[in-house]
Amino acid sequence: MAIDLGTANTLVAITGEGIVINEPSVVAIEKSTHRVLAVGHEAKNMINHTPEAFSAEHPLKDGVIADYDVTEAMLSAFINKAAVRKYPWQAKPRIVICIPCGATSVEKRAVFEAAIQAGARQAYLIEEPMAAAMGADLPVTEPTGSMVVDIGGGTTEVAVISLGGIVTSSSLRLAGNRMDEAIAMHLRDLLGIKIGERTAEIIKIKIGSILPFEDGRERDMIISGQDVITEQPKEVTIQSEDVRAALVGPCEEMVVHIKETFKKTNPDLASDIIQNGILLTGGGGLLSGLDRYLTDKLEIPVWVSETALTNVVTGCLKVLETPTALKQTLMRSK
Repeated sequence: MAIDLGTANTLVAITGEGIVINEPSVVAIEKSTHRVLAVGHEAKNMINHTPEAFSAEHPLKDGVIADYDVTEAMLSAFINKAAVRKYPWQAKPRIVICIPCGATSVEKRAVFEAAIQAGARQAYLIEEPMAAAMGADLPVTEPTGSMVVDIGGGTTEVAVISLGGIVTSSSLRLAGNRMDEAIAMHLRDLLGIKIGERTAEIIKIKIGSILPFEDGRERDMIISGQDVITEQPKEVTIQSEDVRAALVGPCEEMVVHIKETFKKTNPDLASDIIQNGILLTGGGGLLSGLDRYLTDKLEIPVWVSETALTNVVTGCLKVLETPTALKQTLMRSK
């Protein structure tokens, strides 16, 4: 079983079946007993809608575990949902699970322990950019440099990969969630409306872009929220230009971060990257115009993977299916 344990979404894939679960990393719990009420889509719909006795929370923050017990409960629910054990003597699954490349040994240990407690027979950790590169069919085992920029919900991972390993990497705790926050803050200052994280995410997906749209037409959208001054319900129409202004800050920070990683790369690998281009993956990489924006700022071709959302979990699955790859990544993760 392969698990992409993300800040925003968790994906589970099984050998021979492919992806069987793709749900938000959200858990709804009863505060007094800490009993898990719902996970995934059902729990996400409860965010900001729960009565006092319950809470819906994200157990992962910035790509790492923030609440160990809740993460374990969520993993356990997803594992049981993906592979139902009909009999107690059935073997527990072997699991490959991904971690950010900037994770400390304590954070890695937390993910490993959570996977074992949640019902894994064995758990192997693999770094996210490595899994994403394998999932996108980059030539990771060849002596040529490939660069991956993986923009998830909580972290942006930048890595240069060659000969089956990560040569240089860096992890920035700024990604899709920060974009949502930037949109909410900007609309509050500009139009005097308060919106929740779910609305901000919908805005980003529907009319968000960092450059003007390729068809030359701007978009607009009607949103509902709360008036900042009167605190009464309020409905306004927002333009895609307003959203673009909010996204400039986070995107500029990403460019600086990618350039910093380049400084740590040796010249031979840098020349490979200029020829091969940079792979943009992860849900945040699907932001309209981001590939063109990065190409312009970095002066290197940047292309978005068609399977951006599923590359990491596909890569984890490939590692499971090829024992030699499992050995290679395991040797490095010890």
